[in-house]
Amino acid sequence: MEEYQKTLARLLAESGGLFFQEGLRLKDGRPTPYFVNLGVFRTGRLALELGRCFSLWIHHQGLDQGLDCIVGPSYKGSAIAQATAIALYEQHGKDVTYDYDRKEAKTHGEATGHGYLFVTGAALAGGKVLIIDDVGTSMSTKLELLKKLSWLKPRLERPMEILGVVLAVDREQTQAVYDDQGRVREGVRGPDAMESFRQESGLEVWSLLGIRQALDYIYQEQIPVLIQGEKRPLDEFTMQIAREYLELYGREQA
Repeated sequence: MEEYQKTLARLLAESGGLFFQEGLRLKDGRPTPYFVNLGVFRTGRLALELGRCFSLWIHHQGLDQGLDCIVGPSYKGSAIAQATAIALYEQHGKDVTYDYDRKEAKTHGEATGHGYLFVTGAALAGGKVLIIDDVGTSMSTKLELLKKLSWLKPRLERPMEILGVVLAVDREQTQAVYDDQGRVREGVRGPDAMESFRQESGLEVWSLLGIRQALDYIYQEQIPVLIQGEKRPLDEFTMQIAREYLELYGREQA
């Protein structure tokens, strides 16, 4: 593992951003033994550390060369976009803009008669754009953001090139499957969520850290993590629950 991956795994455990709890459900309706919530990165240190992890990944990939704007889907992606932009300047002297979408278009003030869908206005400049977010399960939030970016095309100062999507953590999941009444079919594997997104959007998806990597590292290093409301090292029983879950719903490993 790279150092930024180890750092991110430790931050997830320390902050409670990764936790185990009985009775959890994902947004798509499926049960899950653990949850990843980067919304708890709510201190200046945690936000900056997360931004640095993204900054290091972007720099190592060479994506900071010519990068103009970082866009994060609201709500969690907005804070991550800002933290990453700060870290890119701090670590690499790269001063990029950042933006994030509104849930409802602004129609007053500077947006009177237009209906702005983005907050800072940086996305309107076009150029090379990188989308970043916390996790990806169904990738529906990212698809919604792409629709809003497409709405900007006739309003852009110059053409926009979307480089791809970068996630902090890949849950490595397949998509949910539903019956004719729209109820989730538990125990049934759908298609690979990331591959479906790639095919639909034509964009690449990367992640800083896979959930299997994170769990294995936290387990091996005996780093305390939140389990049933108590901070303690991952035990074999909890790890086995996670393995069985990923065997059922997880993406097949290469």
